[in-house]
Amino acid sequence: MALKVGSKGDEVKKLQEKLGLPADGHFGPATEKAVKEWQSKNGLSADGIVGPNTLSKLFAAVANVIKEDVVIPKSTGSIDLSKLKGHIPDSVIQQIPEVMDKFKINTPHTLAHFLSQCGHESGGFKAVSENLNYSADGLMKIFGKYFPTKVLAEQYARNPEKIAAKVYGSRMGNGDETSKEGWKFRGRGYIQLTGKNNYKEFDKFVNEDIMANPDLVSTKYPLLSAAWFFNKNCLSKASAGATEEVVTVVSKCVNGGTIGLPDRKKHFKEYYALLS
Repeated sequence: MALKVGSKGDEVKKLQEKLGLPADGHFGPATEKAVKEWQSKNGLSADGIVGPNTLSKLFAAVANVIKEDVVIPKSTGSIDLSKLKGHIPDSVIQQIPEVMDKFKINTPHTLAHFLSQCGHESGGFKAVSENLNYSADGLMKIFGKYFPTKVLAEQYARNPEKIAAKVYGSRMGNGDETSKEGWKFRGRGYIQLTGKNNYKEFDKFVNEDIMANPDLVSTKYPLLSAAWFFNKNCLSKASAGATEEVVTVVSKCVNGGTIGLPDRKKHFKEYYALLS
């Protein structure tokens, strides 16, 4: 269950208090507007719906207020997915069988590689949309090629939409900065699917119009989109085995480097032990 327009009760009151709104317990247009503004400023999909991802980032102390009612699949083939319970969110485990079927991530070691990379990239399966809420100094550090001066960086600072339009404009199939396609097709999903070309390719694997509604990548297909990317780019590398050396190779494939490698290795060992 998620909080959205029409929701009522104590959970809505807590949300409104956190957003500095009158806490009447009724989720109406004013609350929806405040939620969308907060989501936009914090690099989340501004859909006005408070699900687990928004909730966990908004106030982690009460992140368990909303719980999804999901059914954990017992097994898929020889792999017992129920062993992942408590290690990976239930809602993620529920999506794994489709991932295994559609994208052939279906052995203990390839699935462990995939899940460990998704978990690290998304901060524990929490972040489903790229956070581009950078300060001027942050822009110069992360995107120095596009923001070589403090003066220029300050014109974009703390404006995720403008930042994405600039740094992703005129590449990966996106139009130029003025088209704002860099923002429309910014990173989403557990392994940040980025760029119009990637969205077009992933669109072929779902029965909905991703190009018209790219937010579906983060709201409905965060794991499936990650699996598409993993299958296309990294599955052959992950198939090489269950060693730390392979984890390093897969990490470079996913991230372009070895940032967070110890954490990726740690979770690979954890998931592989559970799935083997």
